[in-house]
Amino acid sequence: MIKPDLFVHELRVALRSLARTKGLAITVVLTLALGIGANAAIFTLVRGVLLRPLVNRGEERLIYVRQSAPGIGIENTTFSVPEIQDLRASVKTLTAFGDFSTIGFTMVGLGEPREVRAGVVGGSYFEVMGLRPVLGRLLDAHDDGPNAAGAAVLTYRFWTAVLKSDPSVIGKTVRLDTRLATIVGVLEPSVPYPAETEIIANVVTSPHHLSATMVTGRVHRMTELFGRLAPGADLESARAELRAVHGAMIGQYPETYSPKADFRISAVLLRDQITSRARTVLLVLLAASALIFVIACSNVANLILARTVRREGELAVRAALGASTGSLRRTLLADSLLLCAAGATLGVLSARPMVSILARYASRFSVRALDLTVDSSMLWVGALLAVVAAVLLAFVPRLPSAGASNGLNLSTGGLRITGSTGRRLRVFAVTQIAASFVLLAGAGMLIKTLFALQAARTGFDMHQVLALNVPVSSYGRTPDQIQGFYKEAMRQIGALPGVDRVAVGTAVPWRDVGIFGPGFQFSADGHVRAPGEEDPRARFRTVSPGFFAALGIPIISGRDFNDADRHDGEPVVIVSQSVAQRMFPNQDAVNHHMEWTDPVMKFIDVSLAPRRIVGVAADVDDENVVPVPALTVYHPLEQEIGGGRLFVHTRSDPYTLVPPITRIIRDMSVDQPVELPATLEDVRAEVLTPDRLNTLVFGGFAAVALAIAVVGVAGVLAFSVSGRTREFGIRLALGAQPWNLLTTVITEGAVMAGAGVVAGAACGYALARLAGSYFVDMRMPSVIPVAGSALALLTAAVVASMVPAARAASVDVMEALRSD
Repeated sequence: MIKPDLFVHELRVALRSLARTKGLAITVVLTLALGIGANAAIFTLVRGVLLRPLVNRGEERLIYVRQSAPGIGIENTTFSVPEIQDLRASVKTLTAFGDFSTIGFTMVGLGEPREVRAGVVGGSYFEVMGLRPVLGRLLDAHDDGPNAAGAAVLTYRFWTAVLKSDPSVIGKTVRLDTRLATIVGVLEPSVPYPAETEIIANVVTSPHHLSATMVTGRVHRMTELFGRLAPGADLESARAELRAVHGAMIGQYPETYSPKADFRISAVLLRDQITSRARTVLLVLLAASALIFVIACSNVANLILARTVRREGELAVRAALGASTGSLRRTLLADSLLLCAAGATLGVLSARPMVSILARYASRFSVRALDLTVDSSMLWVGALLAVVAAVLLAFVPRLPSAGASNGLNLSTGGLRITGSTGRRLRVFAVTQIAASFVLLAGAGMLIKTLFALQAARTGFDMHQVLALNVPVSSYGRTPDQIQGFYKEAMRQIGALPGVDRVAVGTAVPWRDVGIFGPGFQFSADGHVRAPGEEDPRARFRTVSPGFFAALGIPIISGRDFNDADRHDGEPVVIVSQSVAQRMFPNQDAVNHHMEWTDPVMKFIDVSLAPRRIVGVAADVDDENVVPVPALTVYHPLEQEIGGGRLFVHTRSDPYTLVPPITRIIRDMSVDQPVELPATLEDVRAEVLTPDRLNTLVFGGFAAVALAIAVVGVAGVLAFSVSGRTREFGIRLALGAQPWNLLTTVITEGAVMAGAGVVAGAACGYALARLAGSYFVDMRMPSVIPVAGSALALLTAAVVASMVPAARAASVDVMEALRSD
């Protein structure tokens, strides 16, 4: 057992010893601080996002129910009201269900008029979710039914960030499109799933939710579903019962559930559902930080080993005087503990700002990261890593025995590097390079992906098109008046200096992804389905005349819409090139007819009558950042539902037009929101932000790893050269040329790098295969990132070898021969 006072004495001796080698001590502390700080910060992030309990009461029994149709590529079809009613009536392993539909409202009455994303819920929702108010009350069963008064709850983030935590909002009346609602409460801080919303309102605030099409339409799916496990029931039994009830529904309504679509139902704990998107990213980030720790410890191990070799005279003398192996190991442990404690302290201090930066990064994948707080767990992680590193580093060197000098000439103090020591030095250097290679290859893959995303041609005019959200409310307006509003707005905005064209559309590319779901089934003249085949699906878009010219989309054949395409005129459409080629191969699609065949159309008031194709537009993909051929059908604004998005093509800086455009809209209607002005280029850049952040974070990790590895290789070779001074002097005396020594040392560095690359490739492949069995979206890097990473490491190793190689080549022969 170690006596405390004896170990304190060892620590004092170690402190004095380290004070004589300040450069080495500072290098070791900074390297460890980097490794420990990165791991403490990442662990805090993982704990906060993946492991921290939800605020929902009884979260261990709260589940998320999902319906999917993998046969047609739809991961989440959501549920219709009749489906939810069937599940409620038949499923006994769940005590209650909570429903949530995401919908957009124009809200007037709380400051500036604004477009808000809202959740429309039944009275059981908050009880099922186990949530409480921080102010007022939440919705309950008294708020259900068509005769209930309109009521809404503010989400905590909206209340604090936008309304500045104003308690007087309780009891205020707001207008949500055409309905009035009273603000009855503020929800406690909680994870906003399935969508981040500003308000959560009862069903009566949405006329659509009260309509017969919503209440009776089994194919009209727009509602997310949650449930609570009954006492004694577990998740597996609930899954089994849900599958059985769902199977009976499919058998009872075969016309609603296409065999090709392969409708399925599943259930997961809500916590797992919330963290699913962030889990892969954070665990990969944790693995990357672990590699940084391995690299840092390997580098420090080399430095400690080199220092111990230089202290072997002292250690050998102590062994010869009777010091035990345990005593010598305590000496090394004292050194390591001082260095690691200093490194951990600096690492924990640096981890706090790192957590702040990484939380903003992780918020792109999980909103839980926005509420992340640093607690004492980071201190414990730092302390644990420091102890682990200290113990490992204390047992790296080989100790001298009492009867051996262990390669050190005690009479002269000359330095000798034994084969064992040299091998250990090289093993640690190779370990650094191997770990660095894994990080570099991963970062290279992300960089290559980002370049491909940024270089993808979109088909839109990206620079000069300004997009704005201008959702015209139907409150107090007929459909004709809404169309008149847009026409007048386009006329006035078109007269502004610098404006070329103005148009209205349904969706801002990449921002309004999935605005009409996965698309609707359609058919066309002469189209014959193969046996078992379903009609294809196309995206539904509504645009004004001039939309294609404003966004730079060519009309390949036929014409654009014009003012004659009114609601009382002939139904017409423009189709994308992919639709024309799919439905009318080797023909001109113009003047043929198409029709919607999807049964859901009757629930959103879209006619199933045939429509004449008057034009074919070039393919553009307004949902995927990397475009794919998209089946799209465009309708004239005056003939179908849509609008809400304004597009302005300009000759000058688009952002200078935002104030005059806003004034025009507000002069026409003081209650009209004008929000989210951005060029298409900036909209796309915002969508690419998570990919850029991935590249930046992992690229930063890889750069740090490469820097440490290069220092490690240079250090090993420098130490090797200093221990082989006599050998190099003899070789020069026997006629060897300096460039021979230069080549020898550089070759050693290249060999170490090559061994590290091979080891890294093998370990990386094994890790990727292992991760692939848990994460379906895990991909192997392609040849270019792997080859580039190998070349970067080999080049860096050669460059790092040049300084010690130059020193070896310039050894003074006489001085080298006198060195022993």
